[in-house]
Formats: sequence, C-alpha cells, structure tokens
Amino acid sequence: MCGIIGIVAKSNVNQDLYDGLTVLQHRGQDAAGIVTYDDKRLHLRKGNGLVKDVFSTNDMLRLQGNMGIGHVRYPTAGSSSSAEAQPLYVNSPYGIALAHNGNLTNANELKEEIYNQDLRHLNTDSDSEVLLNVFAHEIQTSHKLRVNEEDVFKAISAVHKRCRGAYASVVMITGYGIVGFRDPNGIRPVVYGKRETAAGTEYCIASESVSLDVQGFELINDIRPGEAVIITAEGQVYTRQCADNPQYSPCIFEHVYFARPDSIMDNISVYKARLRMGEKLAKKILKTYPEHDIDVVMPIPDTSRSSALELANSLGVRYREGFIKNRYIGRTFIMPGQKQRKSSVKQKLNAMELEFKGRNVLLVDDSIVRGTTSSQIVKMAREAGAKKVYFASASPAVKYPNVYGIDMPSPQEFVAHERSLEEIAQEIGADWLIYQDLEDLIQSCHRGNKNITHFDCSVFNGQYVTGDIDQNYLNDINQRRNDNAMQNNLERENEILDIHNTK
Repeated sequence: MCGIIGIVAKSNVNQDLYDGLTVLQHRGQDAAGIVTYDDKRLHLRKGNGLVKDVFSTNDMLRLQGNMGIGHVRYPTAGSSSSAEAQPLYVNSPYGIALAHNGNLTNANELKEEIYNQDLRHLNTDSDSEVLLNVFAHEIQTSHKLRVNEEDVFKAISAVHKRCRGAYASVVMITGYGIVGFRDPNGIRPVVYGKRETAAGTEYCIASESVSLDVQGFELINDIRPGEAVIITAEGQVYTRQCADNPQYSPCIFEHVYFARPDSIMDNISVYKARLRMGEKLAKKILKTYPEHDIDVVMPIPDTSRSSALELANSLGVRYREGFIKNRYIGRTFIMPGQKQRKSSVKQKLNAMELEFKGRNVLLVDDSIVRGTTSSQIVKMAREAGAKKVYFASASPAVKYPNVYGIDMPSPQEFVAHERSLEEIAQEIGADWLIYQDLEDLIQSCHRGNKNITHFDCSVFNGQYVTGDIDQNYLNDINQRRNDNAMQNNLERENEILDIHNTK
C-alpha cells in the first residue's frame, strides 16, 4: 500500500508535498520521495524511512519548483531496497516521473513486452517501473517535440488496454504538467482538488481527501475509474474517460483498515462507514449472544475506534480505552517474521489494569489477519486482570491474498486458514469470537454512495474483480510472500551491507 500526491501551484511546492506526504504517512512507512520541476530541470530526493527522516533542510531547499509529485510506501514481498523507492523516472521521452499505488497483475507479461517490443530497459523488480515505461512508450508514439492533452489521453487509453490490476497514479511530464489516472475498476483511491490564492488557482491530486483538507484544497471529485485528469503547468485542467468499460469496484479494505477516518473516498465517509460497521456488528452480537455478559467494550487502537464506539452505544455497554498506543511503532501485520511481530506488540500497546481488572471485556479490532497480534493482545488483557475476553472483528475473516497492492501474507499464515470459528477463538485465546458478515460490511460502505454497486472484497471472498487471477498466479505470490522468503530477503540484504561495511 502506498500514498501518492501531485501539486501544481504558483510558488514552490516542496513544503506542500512534504506536508501532504506526512498526512499520508499511514499508507506507507518504509520509504518516501519527492520530485519537483524547475527551470527545465527535475530535482529528486527519495530514500528509505519516514518522511521526516528522508528529507533534510538541505534536501528541501534543493527541491525547487512550482510543480511536483511525491510518494510514500511500505515494503512489498519483503524487499526494502531504496532503488524501488518512488517517484521513478525515465528520461525518454520528455522526462517523465511517476508515483503509483497498487499492483499490476500482468507485470511479468508486460516486462517481456517492454524489453522485446518497446525496446526499453527496466532497472528494478517494481511493477511501478513497468507502469512508467508502458506510459512512456505509449506517449512516445506521438513523435512530437512537445506533448499536448490529446497525446496524454491517447497514451492513458493505451495503458488501460495493456495494464491489468490496480493503479492509482500521478505522472509529471517535464515542462508540461501533472497527470492523475486510475485503473478501469477504480480499485485504489485517488482524488483531486483546488485552492484559490492571490496568485491564482492551485491544484492537488492525492490518495486521500485528508491530504487536500489539511493544506486548504477544496475537494473537486474522485478520479473515476478509467478517468484521467491533466493539470498543466499553467493551471489548465482537462478530464476524460479513457477506458472502454469502466466499473466502479473500489477496495473495501480501504474503509476497514487503511484509510484515515477523516477521508472521503468515492463520496463515502470512511468515518461514517466504520460507525455503521459497529452498528451492524452490535446487531449480530445481540442475535448470536442475546444473554451476553459484556461489561465493557474496548477498541484496539487506532482504526477500530469508530466501530467500537458505535458498537458499545448500540449494545448499551460502557466504552473504555484500555490500551495506550506507542505511535512510533509501525503497523504490525506488514512486518517480516513472526518473531519481530510478536516483540513489536508489547512495544506498541500497553494495557491499563484499572480498566480490565475483574471485568468481562469485548475487544474490537478492524480485522484479524495472522492472529499473532490478536493473541498477544488477548493475553495482555488477561494479564491486566480481565475475567473474560471476547473478541470482535469489524470485518469478515481474511482468507485470501490481496493482489491489488496490499502485501498481505500467504494464505497459510492467515489465522482463519482452514480453521473453524471456534478454532480461531482458541488460537487467539478468546472466550468467544465474532466476525462481521460480508453483506453487512458491504452495506456499511454502500450506504455512503448508492452509485457504487460493487466492491472488491477479494480478501474475504476470493473473487478478484479484474477476472485474470488464477491458481498459478496465487501460487506465485504465495511463494514470494511467505515469511521465510521475506526473512531470507532481509538476511541477504544485511549480508550485503556487512560485506560493504568491511571494505
């Protein structure tokens, strides 16, 4: 999962890009990058780490220019190579930089096409570099010294025909402007907005509306599935549908886990959707356990707070904050290796004994993936004095891999893999466990935008909206994503560093 941003302004955009990426930091904590355009030159800085760590004062001073794009990411398939930090750049034609959120499901086929037919070179294993080179090749077919909007729209139409999977992207074309575009299914989110200044109108494209809000941009709209938005360096705006058969199928896991609650995605309030998830889950608890003895409802910070609060209100049970979070620890389900994940939980959360002691506690989380974190938290609740510990997930059981940009583990590592509800509860140590029903989750999000008739729910039901995922593909990503492969990659990188440091 990644966060993207692009800004065309009337003055330097370096600070706005930095601030926008900081707001999107929840979407990626492994690497960050910014590229700006000024006086016929591109200025690029990227590297591993949080936004605040990647950019020094000197870096910011060098990032001059009135337009630029930025990116934050978390590691995929166990690799943290800084070579794959974005934005990525190709010099032909024009000089093009790209930031991408998502995953191309036909990347391997495209790599062969790029080498054998397009006669272009790839320097990393990143599918984002594949997307960049496909776009660059298609726009090069115009054979013009200067590009215009018709050339750009034609190139993006060709990208849609060649590329499959999920891609919400911003592209900066040197001297021309910034382009935002989204795959024909609209799987990953991207919005755009404007703000009025004394010097004129400025524009921003970003993964989430909150990145616009904090910088004073007014939300214009989501970039619709298959649509492209061009913002020229002079501030002209062009939009066009570039896909033949677009279908709104946004990823529902964005509303469950990834997005900030203060964001609006596809005209759906993430906060209100999560409130409705809590309301639906409370109804299921009352139906399943009408004589429940829950004394207190507690969220597992932070994403589940909205759902837990509404669940408690609907049950008529006290809501309490029993866990205090250390905000300087990364998200645990993406950490490589179970040992590292287990050790991180105690660093990340601390249980307050006075809220647990002698009580029957219902813990609420947004989802359960591996179950490692859940079992550690249940154990912490018992150690803090809870009499009984119940567990509720605001989403259904995660049983299938995500192939559209969320680097989840292999299915064998999911706690719900080939286990019954009772076996999962036993595995995490809960007295009982309850999951949200998929239909209730869909309704929770659908009420926000009736025009969306379909969500990508593949992690819950194994139905992939692009229609091109077979068992061979799943076996391949399973091999690349299992913890052993991830740990081996990290060990190899450490060995390389050790060798380098001894020279």
